[in-house]
Order: sequence, then C-alpha cells, then structure tokens
Amino acid sequence: MPWDVKQMPVVEGKTRVVGIIGDPIGHSRSPVMQNAAFAAGNLNYIYVPFAVRPDNLEQAVIGLKVLGVCGFNVTIPHKSTIIPFLDNLDESAESAGAVNTVKLCENRLVGYNTDGDGLVDSLAFDLAFRPGEEQILVVGAGGAARGAIAALCRSGAKKIHIFNRTRESARAIARDMKVRYPETCIEVVEAETVSEQCLAMTSLLLNTTSLGMKGERIAGVDLVHLPEYAKVYDMVYSNSGTPLVMEARASGIQAVNGLGMLVAQGERAFTIWTGRNPPEGVMRRALDMASTA
Repeated sequence: MPWDVKQMPVVEGKTRVVGIIGDPIGHSRSPVMQNAAFAAGNLNYIYVPFAVRPDNLEQAVIGLKVLGVCGFNVTIPHKSTIIPFLDNLDESAESAGAVNTVKLCENRLVGYNTDGDGLVDSLAFDLAFRPGEEQILVVGAGGAARGAIAALCRSGAKKIHIFNRTRESARAIARDMKVRYPETCIEVVEAETVSEQCLAMTSLLLNTTSLGMKGERIAGVDLVHLPEYAKVYDMVYSNSGTPLVMEARASGIQAVNGLGMLVAQGERAFTIWTGRNPPEGVMRRALDMASTA
C-alpha cells in the first residue's frame, strides 16, 4: 500500500521515538517529512514535536535521555545553547558551533549539524553546483552562516567572501574558519555595499539570513553585477518566493529557496538515527503534498 502523508502511524510498545525541540515549534515541517519517510521505509518510528522553552532546556534534554528517545532535531533558539548538555560533538557540530541533530548512543547524547552538509547536498541537486574552484559570496554572519561556511570549506571551496551588516561578526567567523580550513581563502567585505568587481567574480550568492521571510530585500547586493553563469541560493523557504529569488529569476539567474536544504538535512538526520538511507524523494513529496493540502 502506498504511503499517505495524512495516515497516522501505528504506535506500540516497540515504536522508537524521535522528535524535534524548539520554541516555537508549531510551524515545523519536519514531522510531516520524517513520518512519511518512516512509513515509506516500513520503519517502526514516530517523529514528535516537543515545545521546549529556553529556561527548561536542560531538564528537557535530561528527560529525553531518561525516556530513551533515540534522537531528536534541535531548532531555534536551542541550536547553540544545547551544547553544554550533550556528551559529545561531531566535527560538523563543533565547526558550526551549533547542533541541529542529536542521537542517543550507548546512553550518551551526541550532537551533529546536518544543516551545512544538507546545504551542500541541495546545491548539487537543485542547482548542479559544487564548490570546487568557484568563488562564493555568503550574506550573513550568524549561526547559519557559520555552519554553511564550514560545510563549504569541507567540500573544497577555494574562496569565500562574507558580507554582513555587523562586520565584526563576519571577521570572527573568518578568523575561526581560516584556522580550521586553511586551504580555503576567506575574506570579509569591508564595506556597506558589495563591489561590482566582487560580484562579477561570484559564482554562487548564498543568503544565510532571515531577510526575505517577510518580504525584505537585501541591501548592498546588486544582482545586476553577477555574471550570467552565477547561481543564487536563499536559505529562506517561502511558497510565494523571496524577493532575492524572484529578482534573480527575473534577471535570468538560476535561483532556488531553502526547501531543498530542509529536505537534505532531514535525510541526513534520518540516516544518523536509523543507519539507513531514507526512501528517495519521499520527504520532498511529503512537503509538496502538505503545502497544497
């Protein structure tokens, strides 16, 4: 029988529980896509959202561990503050300074960050882009930017520019990443506007900020100066399209939003928890179905 995104899973004593913690949590699309993948893979798992306030984070982590929840995702505002309550960090989480996936292994909580590698997966799948020798311009210097830059460096990126309103935040990321990944040239745009010369050499423009979620435009970046082969990736995902994506497409530049990253990071988390690859394409189809329901 084909899986149905609206079908409730059968829960029994042997069902393994995974979930997601955050505040707020009602908007999360992860339960839809993860439960669809568990059903399609015939795995006896259920994915549950847990609303956890910041002042209850430590108690919640202890409780999840005591209850034997085999893993969980972590979203805003806990991605960094959860770190002291974990037993170990994978390199992906350590370099990003943030955790979005936790696995309970031999009574130890191990933190991972699948966001950055999920971005790299999505770049390859949705834009046929691989870091290689290309020049990348990253907008933003928050936790998402740190994780993205670390993953891009691990994937062989040779040159990355960081553009951010608060330049000291960008400089801090650049300093840290230069130590961790000396083979990648990382520079900060020390101006209010990205120069025409920098944009003309950019193969990928990556927005890691929340700008665009409410229709905002990104000041200081003029897409007209991008070369025709450039590609644009906006981590913000919106059914109606962000201003950055719409402007890029209107200029003939290939551009996508962050839906593919959401799917790819979820697929990696699925593998961490289960030791198996998720059924191909199921998570993306589940999100598509849910958005049109």
